[in-house]
Parts: sequence; structure tokens; C-alpha cells
Amino acid sequence: MAYVGRPPLEQRRGRSARLTQWVAARLARRLDPTLADLPFAAQLRHRLERLGPTYIKLGQIMAVREDMLPRTVTDELKSLFDQAPAVPFPVVRALIEQELGRPLPDLFVRMEEQPLGSASLAQVHRATTRAGQAVVVKVLKPGVRDTVLADLTLLRGLGAMLDRLLPQYQPSAIIEEFRAYTVRELDLTAEADNGEVFAAYFHDTPAIVFPRMYRELSSASVLTMAFLDGFKPGAPATAELDEPTRARVVDLGAQAILRMLYQYGFFHADLHAGNLLVLPGRSVRIGFIDLGMVGRFEDETRRRLLYYYHALVNGDVEKAAQHLGGIARIGPGGDPEAFRRAVAELSRRFLLRAARGDFSIARLILESMRLGGRYRMYFRVELVLMVKALVTFEGVGRMVDPDLDVVALSRTHIGHIFRDQFRVERLTRELWRNGPELLDFAGRLPELLARSARLLDRPSQPSANPLAGLRGAIVAAACILGGVLVLVQSDAWLAGIGLLLTGFWCYDRG
Repeated sequence: MAYVGRPPLEQRRGRSARLTQWVAARLARRLDPTLADLPFAAQLRHRLERLGPTYIKLGQIMAVREDMLPRTVTDELKSLFDQAPAVPFPVVRALIEQELGRPLPDLFVRMEEQPLGSASLAQVHRATTRAGQAVVVKVLKPGVRDTVLADLTLLRGLGAMLDRLLPQYQPSAIIEEFRAYTVRELDLTAEADNGEVFAAYFHDTPAIVFPRMYRELSSASVLTMAFLDGFKPGAPATAELDEPTRARVVDLGAQAILRMLYQYGFFHADLHAGNLLVLPGRSVRIGFIDLGMVGRFEDETRRRLLYYYHALVNGDVEKAAQHLGGIARIGPGGDPEAFRRAVAELSRRFLLRAARGDFSIARLILESMRLGGRYRMYFRVELVLMVKALVTFEGVGRMVDPDLDVVALSRTHIGHIFRDQFRVERLTRELWRNGPELLDFAGRLPELLARSARLLDRPSQPSANPLAGLRGAIVAAACILGGVLVLVQSDAWLAGIGLLLTGFWCYDRG
């Protein structure tokens, strides 16, 4: 019905248009008249809301897939992040007592009946433990786990069908990613694990805070964690902070988010201004809450993203496009070279606007990824959630400091992370971790050299240099073998690492 009401100009006449109108007229009698005349995006949102918590969560995942879906759809679906109706407190109380096996007064001195917040899957109440600690208790809504798991089974079949109709939007991939994230959110012990992992990663930075988890007062459906007493960045209290304090808040936020993304590859995947807190005190701190949804990058992807971001903030658009292309999955009929050229051109245009102060790194990354659909180059949902984290960093940063120079601040922190990748201690750990593979490679070097030598006996193009490949192989072999021997038989770590890096560089260049 939405299509018939607003078809593309080139498809408003002809036999196909008349057939579509005839089918729509027959179906119109069965549609809800309050929705039938709305635009497609509005109909989609309303229908997802009516279908329940699973589909609301699906709509939230779709809302962040701005790289794949039309902006009219993603903008409309962002309203699904609003508050959901709360479950009555007697039901919540009964669920907590059942899960933890004790009456509520034996667990908490007091618990507020009015929830602090209510989402599609869970709601949160303030409480005080018997030991006097201020906590928040997150409770999975009754029956939601069974409902969601049943809906996810149906959605898999829907995704397979939609893949044939709308392959360019990769519906099966979106649904499978959504399924993986939602199943993890249905087990609150996973959120407790996430909080403890973040706290361990940032143990060296006390000014970046994650709530303590109370395992003895938690289960798969109930999670008790410390209450962080602070205010959101957009609150009036932010404006009352002095300039150095506001600058520290922005600096801590940038450090936390960039380290999550590019140093650890483990990041808050549902990051927005409501999940960030400013914690006042003698020295201001920042806190992160609602840790149920996290993103993970394996080491190779994390390094590529680090190199991509480093190149971007330093204005190297060709290298940035190369790294981004290396992260994408090439679909049927994909054109990686055309994609890289388009990304480099887009980056140049964005960087030209940076001189006028009209620049967003997050928007540039998102627009670059959006080009992927045109060239059949697809990105995992974690990469889009990464952009969402960067959007939050920029938005919250400018909320606290309207004159924030995002590029300069990013360049400072990403430079620290980039240099950390090449510290001798870190490289040594990586070499020892990959020691068996390196020794195996060293043992096969004579065979590789023999193969290179045999290339001399084969006919080559007149313009080609038959010794080039052999020379590169010999230099690479000598450097790699020397590096391994130095590392194994002496304490000259730096020399061994230098030889290995030189060897791999030569081998990579042929």
C-alpha cells in the first residue's frame, strides 16, 4: 500500500503499475485503516511495536544499520529506543524471590517500586543491600525469554525468504546478527561478565568507571550492580562545571571509547548519551552503564581498524580506503577497487570541509560504509556499532564542549594506541605467542628458496626482471632466519625483532 501511494516516477504507468494497484486494492480491505495510509517507514515501526519485544529489538538493530538501509527507515526506527511499558512491581518482586531463592527483605533493605527505566527486555530498580550498598537491580521481564526465542526461530525463516527478494540489503545477515546479540542479552550473567572485563581493561585508569557486579545477588534473570551516582552529559549540572573539568570529561570519554575500539577490540555496543555518566568529586570521573550489548573484534580486524582510523585522522585517504576495503566482505559481483576509489574520493571531500570546522569522523566512516552496498562490499554489524560509539563520542563531546576539535583529540589518543602496538614488550609477546609458526616457517625456508630459484628456468615476459623475485626471497629468508636465531639464542630482542620485521616486509614485497 505504501509503495502504491508513493511509487517511483518511472513506475507510475504501465501494465506492472496497474497490476500492483489492483493487488493493493484487494489487500487494503484487510489492513488496519489507522496504518494503511502511513508512509512505509512509519508503518514498519508501528507494526514492529505491535509484534512485541523481539521485533522491537530487531527494529533497534535495523535503526543502526544506516550503511545498508534507507535513511528514512533508520530515522523512523530510532524512536523504538524510547521507554517501554514497565511490569508491575509485585510481578518483579515475585520473580526476584524465585530467582534468588529468598524473600526480598532478606536480600535488600529497600527497593524502589518505581523503575528507573524500562526497556523491551528488562527494567531497572534502585535498591539498598543488607550491607548498605546503593545498587540497581536489573530484572528480565517475565516470559520474555521464551517469547523471544520462539520469535527468533520464525525470523530465521523470514530472513531466508527476504534474501531472495531483497539481496542488496542482506536481510538474513541482519537477522542472524540480531539473533546473536539478543540471545546474549537474555542471559544477564553475560552482562556481569562484560562489566568485569571492562573493569579489568581499565584498572589502570580509575577515572573511567564501570559498575561493580554483585554476583551473590544475581542470576540469569536478575543482575545486581553498584549504583553510579552521577548525571548525564546533557544535564544542567554539566554547564556548571568549570572549563578545565569539562575538558577532562571530554578527554576521558575519548580515551575510553578509542581504547575500547582500537586497543582492546571489546566495546560498549549500545553507547548513547543515556549510558554515559559524569561522576563529580574532587577529581571528575566518567562512568559507563548498561553493558549488556558489547561488540568484539578479533585481533586482525582490530588492527586494520586502528590503522584505518590512524590514517583517517592524519589525512592519508588512500591508505584509509585501502584498510577499509580490507575489512569488508566482498559479495557476489563485488568491485573492491571501485569501492576503494569511491571511499578515497569521499574522504577527500570530507577533509576539505574539515578546514571550515564542518567535519564528523563518524559521519565520514558511516558514509564510506554506506558506499559498500553500491559496490557489493558488506560490513559486519560490529562495525556499524563502532560508528555508533564514535557518534556518541562526538555528540557528547560537543555537548560538553561546543568548540571541541574532534580530529585533534582523536589524533592524540589514537597516536598513543598506535605507538603502543609497536612497543618491544608487546611485539615480544606476539612473537613468542606465534613462536611455533615462525620456527616452522624458518624450517621451510630452504624449500621456498628452491622454488624461487626454479622460477629462473621458466620463460618470463621480456620486460620482467627474472631475478627480482629471487632477490626478494633471499633477503626475506636471510632476515627472518636471522631474526629467529637471534631471538632463540640471545637476549638481543630488539635486533631480532628488527630482522623479522625487515624479512616480512621484503617477503610481502616479493
